[in-house]
Amino acid sequence: MTETDMVHEHIDTIDALMARYVAGSLPEPARVLVRSHLEMKPDNRSLVESLELLAGEALEIAPEAAIDDRNRRLAAIFASASPVAEPPAGARPEHALFPRAIRDFVGFEVDDVPWRRRLPGLKEYSLDMDGCEVSLMWIRPGRALPAHTHKGMELILVLDGAFHDERGRFGPGDISIADETVDHRPVAEKDRPCIAFAVSDGPVTLTGSFRQMIGDLIG
Repeated sequence: MTETDMVHEHIDTIDALMARYVAGSLPEPARVLVRSHLEMKPDNRSLVESLELLAGEALEIAPEAAIDDRNRRLAAIFASASPVAEPPAGARPEHALFPRAIRDFVGFEVDDVPWRRRLPGLKEYSLDMDGCEVSLMWIRPGRALPAHTHKGMELILVLDGAFHDERGRFGPGDISIADETVDHRPVAEKDRPCIAFAVSDGPVTLTGSFRQMIGDLIG
């Protein structure tokens, strides 16, 4: 399995996602999403800390293994750049909406996003990185997105507002995890726009009736 493939090692719960985060096997956009979630919901850091402790204990009791071509590997390590320590999470700047991890990743705040209209009532800013499609989404209050399922894994972190689908409600700091087993029709709540950060590694497939699909596409 490659680091950029979120599908082949199945992620179906937040615990599984956090375990992949601790193991360092998520692509960078997904790591940004998890760091942002932990900034918005610091109480969930205890799970990550527990997983890190377990991983450290597992390394301590693991049997030693011989290293092939030891001198070459050591030379490569010494020649590499020093790792940059991740600074501790601090308070967001006044009026900032994005968590720092997302702000640093995309390079701007919500007021400066170069949105592009995707559908009526849906604006998006997207880029590709590490084999993933990364998107910021702005969804008009009450707007229903077309019903769909996934040919891969999709992670959505709600940054502001909320949406609901067949599984329940997702508000600020919540992560939606969807794959080919999930067929859903997200609907933004009516009191304010829903702003979210999404990471996916496969296309979506529209579902639902033709009449509903046309209605959802035109908004």
